[in-house]
Amino acid sequence: LAAGTKLRNPELAETLRLIAAKGPEGFYSGPVAQKIVDAVRHAPSLPGTLSMADLAAYEAKKRAPICRPYRAYRVCTMPPPTSGAITTLQILGILENFDMGEIEPMSLVAVHFIAEAEKLAYADRARYLADPDFVSIPAEGLLDAAYLRERARTIDPSRSMGRAKPGEPAGRQAAQQGLNMAVDRPSTTHFSIIDAEGRAVSMTSSIEAPFGSHLMAAGMMLNNQLTDFSFLPEDNGAPVANAAAPGKRPLSAMDPVIVFDANGGFYAAIGSPGGSRIIGYVTQTLVALLDWRMSMQEAVSLPRFLDRNGALEIEKGTALEELTPQLKQLGHEVEARELRSGLHGIRVTPKGLEGGADPRREGMVVSGAL
Repeated sequence: LAAGTKLRNPELAETLRLIAAKGPEGFYSGPVAQKIVDAVRHAPSLPGTLSMADLAAYEAKKRAPICRPYRAYRVCTMPPPTSGAITTLQILGILENFDMGEIEPMSLVAVHFIAEAEKLAYADRARYLADPDFVSIPAEGLLDAAYLRERARTIDPSRSMGRAKPGEPAGRQAAQQGLNMAVDRPSTTHFSIIDAEGRAVSMTSSIEAPFGSHLMAAGMMLNNQLTDFSFLPEDNGAPVANAAAPGKRPLSAMDPVIVFDANGGFYAAIGSPGGSRIIGYVTQTLVALLDWRMSMQEAVSLPRFLDRNGALEIEKGTALEELTPQLKQLGHEVEARELRSGLHGIRVTPKGLEGGADPRREGMVVSGAL
């Protein structure tokens, strides 16, 4: 549709009226639920088995955030079954063993150290993280300062480690687990808000693939979130933590973050779309904010790079491509590609609030009543 076109969705309007009138019951039962079930069960390809009883039994769970100190700040984000929190906090916990503030931003050394820390954290993510209602996650061990210091010692300033192996944190299950193999199909959105009374929100939402499952019901696109499960339940005979199971929630990479200052006050909110790359996008931005003292807009506009324990991906068409020969000399497998982060952040400064919206997408910074 052309810009400016008014798209009407009367079916969604009716769904919203039912939810407004009946609360959760207006969604999880009645005509809305029936439309969702019908769309899934009569899908033109790979019809599902979703039932009215499944929707009626669904329970949204409130979970405590996971927080960890970084420099003079406290970084908090959502816990498993998203992998965002533990993986981001691991990367920061590894990097805190180096004086990132003294390293030139976006230099060869900065890219190398951050990429190596990401390799280590993504390796742990693939082995240990899943729905905590089904799998014992060694969260304390993964975030332990001594463990992360040990992981940091494996980083060689003069050479890439190649593919990192998962570590052995305290509290891990005795049985060896296989590595997660999920399909990465990003179609996510994020917003960060702070109101006049200082209440902050960092919210990430996803339907997984572009246009989700390509099914519509009750005016809504239905998600394709099953692709966040590992498509292989076993890896060389070992069970995979993120294998699919009835009632189990898949492992996502959503990473909405709220940062508190040394006095416990709100400092910043940040997050991004981007599938499993979300973790790298958010962590790079946090380093830019907290170590390199950039403004929010500068931080979210930086050329993107990340390493999900494979190739070092650098944003095509940016100054990072000039580092390719040197990165290859360090042993990195470099892949230039389009990296469409969609970071949105807001923070408190001595002069007031400061926002930043990723220029790669259609977001924007606004203030006051809309």
